Amino acid sequence: MADENRIYFRQLLSGVHLGQSDPSAAQMANFIYLVGDRQTRECVVIDPAWDIDGLLKMIEDDGMKLTGALVTHYHPDHVGGSIFGMQIQGLPELMEKNPVPIFVNKHEAEGLKKVTGVSQSDMRLMDNGDTSKVGEIEISYMHTPGHTPGSQCFMIKDNLLAGDTLFLQGCGRVDLPGGDSKVMYETLTQILSKIDSDTILYPGHNYGGKHSAPMGDVRRDNHYLQVKSLDDWLSFMGG
Repeated sequence: MADENRIYFRQLLSGVHLGQSDPSAAQMANFIYLVGDRQTRECVVIDPAWDIDGLLKMIEDDGMKLTGALVTHYHPDHVGGSIFGMQIQGLPELMEKNPVPIFVNKHEAEGLKKVTGVSQSDMRLMDNGDTSKVGEIEISYMHTPGHTPGSQCFMIKDNLLAGDTLFLQGCGRVDLPGGDSKVMYETLTQILSKIDSDTILYPGHNYGGKHSAPMGDVRRDNHYLQVKSLDDWLSFMGG
């Protein structure tokens, strides 16, 4: 993300920048993001997981104050909890040490409560087209279901933080609980494939290659955005 203005931005890779002592963190290769306002010194974290102490220390060392947590979706590798035999730090530890409002899509709230145990009062339920601010930096919310019912992406100026909805190569799985292959196809073809070519995509995992890319390049190189029909998609992805 361009750094010529007041936006504070850090793209953190689990197992590298956070959770270095946890082999599972490196294996899962999650991206955690910090976004904020350099003038007001406020920031939010997107998908806090794996190493909450390390995350909070990084924010403190940068001279920032954490004022919110944004959730792309409720899977434990992004918000904490148990998955594939792993017990992952996340929102419960964050709320114990530095409680902040949790911004989650309204369709994802019940799932987030079940996975993490956060309370209804902890959450701010967001809908497609809603906005919030960190300092004076505006964040726009996009409901992008398919990977989960309430998956959401965030637009910050000309940057798209897409969680597990869209990767530089591929898209999120649809065979996990809450996944819907047909809905994912609609999200990709009707929403994300129409985003401006100069918008920079920041994904939820490091699945090889670059850590970000313009959407024009993603449309050209990502075969999942090139499937011509729903029938072809369903034969390819299942569902």
